[in-house]
Amino acid sequence: MRQLHPVRRWSRAILAAPIVVVIAACSPGLTPLPGPADPAPDPMELPIPADPASAGVAASDVATLLRAKRLMVPVAGVAPERVPDTFTARRGTRIHSALDIMAPRGTPVLSADAGKVFKVRSNNLGGRTVYALDAQERFVYYYAHLDRYADGLAEGQALQPGDVIGYVGTTGNAPPNAPHLHFQLLLYRGNGRWWDGDPLNPRPFLARAGRVRTPS
Repeated sequence: MRQLHPVRRWSRAILAAPIVVVIAACSPGLTPLPGPADPAPDPMELPIPADPASAGVAASDVATLLRAKRLMVPVAGVAPERVPDTFTARRGTRIHSALDIMAPRGTPVLSADAGKVFKVRSNNLGGRTVYALDAQERFVYYYAHLDRYADGLAEGQALQPGDVIGYVGTTGNAPPNAPHLHFQLLLYRGNGRWWDGDPLNPRPFLARAGRVRTPS
């Protein structure tokens, strides 16, 4: 297992965005880290983070873009203030770099932003997973441990906030008695490597409670 590098200055600036958050340490062992399907490496194993300039965007721009999105909590019925900040929770030599959102099994998992389904993958770590790309192709959203996918979900499918992409579960290496969504936000490098972005803390940018969108 590689030793992670310390979080760089630009990432700290994003984590310190002036938004009140609920900070709660993730219980050790609650949620083993998920990852994408082979042959892509586990995003949690990557050094955190690289220089944001490599993605052509400054830290201040990242925060501005994310704040403007008013991301939706990606679990139906969950308000932003109920989401604990588990982004910096440590698991041995690794940083969690994601949020664990607890909910009953079968609760709808929602798209947090407008965009499209990027990849649909299943593997031993994350179980049933979905990667979504935002409309501006700046960010990747990673949803893991899904019990099942939404009917008809397909790569390339357009998404709006609140669209159901799956359902909360414990697939992969999640504890069987702790259904939850493992939600990660990555800064997309634009190179087709959907798993290889710099992790960002989505917690300060969750602005809307999870609500299933009803198509008009």
